[in-house]
Amino acid sequence: MTDTDGRLAATKRDLKLYLQDARDALVWKLDGLSEYDARRPLTRSGTNLLGLVKHLTGAEAAYFGTAFGRPFADGPGLWVAGDAEPNADLWARPEESRESLLDGYRRVWAHADATVDALPLDALGEVPWPPHSKLTLGRILLHVVAETHRHAGHADLVRELVDGAAGLRPGGPVLPERDAAWWSAHRGQVERAAREAAAAAGERLPED
Repeated sequence: MTDTDGRLAATKRDLKLYLQDARDALVWKLDGLSEYDARRPLTRSGTNLLGLVKHLTGAEAAYFGTAFGRPFADGPGLWVAGDAEPNADLWARPEESRESLLDGYRRVWAHADATVDALPLDALGEVPWPPHSKLTLGRILLHVVAETHRHAGHADLVRELVDGAAGLRPGGPVLPERDAAWWSAHRGQVERAAREAAAAAGERLPED
């Protein structure tokens, strides 16, 4: 193996590691939730936890399956411009069980990882939507890492809105270990700072 080969192998290994971290974090955000809380929309645009899983399953199936002529069986479609129902891949229908969607996500991980392991980073894939057409595996892998972490961040906020749970992974919250009273006081401090800055800028604040 040449030095270049070694660097490329290390790059591929690192990208896969970061991708798996985001996958695991997203799935963990569903632990312990009721059916309703796993599915209910918490933002104006309808963001919900199980929908994020469904969306990313379709994304990995498209980017690491269809794009390289390695179709993933039974994967949900990924919405593209022109489809009859925009955002169809971003929410779970009542008949779609949580177990089946999580199983599909885990199966697409294995399919995607097999594609990454089988092909060099400069292998060209063809994505089925504009503005890009042919992209290297390395470019696609970097995109999916970024997209999955972005949606894991969405999941962080949605889960906190559901029941206050926050953190990166089990046993590693990455937040100060403080009680509810401390967090309430902290939020009040942030709110007061925002109001003082708004007042200094001459902004009119909404009524409490």
